[in-house]
Parts: sequence; structure tokens; C-alpha cells
Amino acid sequence: MSNKILSNKSNLQVLFEDNHIIVVNKRAGDIVQGDKTGDKPLSDVVKEYIKDKYNKPGNVYLGTVHRLDRPTTGLVIFAKTSKALPRLNKLFVSKDIGKTYWALVKNEPPKQEDTLVNWLKKNPKNNKSKAHTKEVPDSKKAILHYKVIKKLDNYFLLEVNLETGRHHQIRVQLSNIGCPIKGDLKYGFDRSNKDASISLHARHIEFIHPVKNEPISIDAPLPEDAVWNACL
Repeated sequence: MSNKILSNKSNLQVLFEDNHIIVVNKRAGDIVQGDKTGDKPLSDVVKEYIKDKYNKPGNVYLGTVHRLDRPTTGLVIFAKTSKALPRLNKLFVSKDIGKTYWALVKNEPPKQEDTLVNWLKKNPKNNKSKAHTKEVPDSKKAILHYKVIKKLDNYFLLEVNLETGRHHQIRVQLSNIGCPIKGDLKYGFDRSNKDASISLHARHIEFIHPVKNEPISIDAPLPEDAVWNACL
């Protein structure tokens, strides 16, 4: 899949929707919000979907709550109302949204389960972050928890939970322990995936609905891929 092939409303995978929230399963290559590439972002695709589905005249309100890196896949939440957006933002800031990622790595991690703590420093020139063992100028503390949940023929499936949300955090912290994510050339994997994705998937999310005060729990189906299929 070329990075230029983006979702459109005919193949948009909506996992949850009510009056206030819409959750979609992002494909590899989609950008969540517009950037300097000028490619059509997922947020615009979702607006078109809402406009068509509900026959809405004029502009459609949609608030972007969080992002996923372009080559990653999985759950993305958008706010459909101005009431939901600040409340969802608050849930993310207060870490009251549980997010679980799945990552495929070729090398076995040093431990079957561990907490990784690093200080990450972003280099805007090459859009990469570097992991440090102690604080350095302009670095941010990064904490994640991982465990090996399945051993495949050639890969290990890791479940990852974040305590912090830093630039490329999962990618750089796993690479730092010798476990770059499958397809992630930027952080040390030796070859790309055919569709230019990396094998990092936002698998599960759970939170209390910001308006209805009801528990929400959603799983994102895995990408159609032989290795991902072997994880189930």
C-alpha cells in the first residue's frame, strides 16, 4: 500500500458510534490530521462519512482527540460534539483512558515482562526520538509496560501499555532493548513491510463515556496479514 492510498468513506471501518463519539480502525498509511504532505487526513474522511450518513447540511463538527503514527494501525477516537471533546481530552490528560497496543518483534525481549523507563529526546530534523537512560536537556520521561503474549514461528507478539504518550515512544523504547518493531526501518528493523506499515496496532481501548458515564470497551480487528492472522 502506498502512503498515498488513503481511506475513503466507502471503506472506513467504524467500530463504535453514538451522538458524541466515533471510533474507527485506522489503516496503515492514513494520517489522522492534515500535515505538510497535503494528503487527505482521516479526520476529513470521517467528516464526509458523518455528513453523508446523516445528510447534514453545512460543515460537520469533528474534534481530534489523539493521533497514531502514519504507518501504525488501530483505534482512533474522534469527538462528534463540542461537549465531548474537552471531556475526552481531560480523560487522556488524566490517563483515565486505558490503551493497549500489540507489537510484533523478531527478537525475543530480555524479559518476558518488564517496565521500560527512558528519557526520550526528539530530533525534529529527522523526525526521530532517541532513548536515554537518564535525563538530558529537552528530554521527556517515557514509561511503558510490556509482556510477551505469544511466540510465533519467527516473531514475538508483545502487549504494550503506556503510562506516558511520547513521540514514537513504543517504537524507540522497544528498539532500545533490541526489539525493533517488524517493518520499522526508522528504528532498526532490517526490512520494510510490503504495505509500508509497521506491525504496531492500537488493539484495545477502554474508558468511561464522557457524556453518558457508561463504560466503553473496544477491540480493533487486526490488519489482514499472514503474521497478524497467526496471532489470533
